[in-house]
Amino acid sequence: MDPKNKPKQLNSPLVAKAMKYAGKAHVWVYRRSGGKIGANWRIGAGLKKPVPTLLLEHTGRKSGKTFVSPLVYITDGDDVIIVASQGGRDTHPQWYHNLVANPDVYIEIGTDRRAVRAEVASPEERARLWPKLVDAYADFDTYQSWADREIPVLVLKPR
Repeated sequence: MDPKNKPKQLNSPLVAKAMKYAGKAHVWVYRRSGGKIGANWRIGAGLKKPVPTLLLEHTGRKSGKTFVSPLVYITDGDDVIIVASQGGRDTHPQWYHNLVANPDVYIEIGTDRRAVRAEVASPEERARLWPKLVDAYADFDTYQSWADREIPVLVLKPR
């Protein structure tokens, strides 16, 4: 997609706030249903091809508070792969900065809670994983075309 087609309000504070509250609602429903509701992302490219979602529990790098973020993911062997796309916004999501500062986190897939360690994918890993991510959720390519940054890919390794 051409970056000129980037939504004009994508980087507005209002969009960030809407994403925050939509995420909180997603977490609430996901946890209350044991992952039966909210386990698949059905927005954008996910309408035609739903993609699995997980809950990422992370610690705020400044506040020390626990936060939970719903994210699309794929697997790569024993590793779980996530993307800091933030819908193509020009800034990394807060959870990304938290993982860089505090990489030992937990994920929930359905009712399964796992301890993992987050690592930012190397350029070679990212190049290998990106086509798999786009195959799972085509909008990642659109988001990359909109963003004024390289969207990071993170590898969550069992610990």
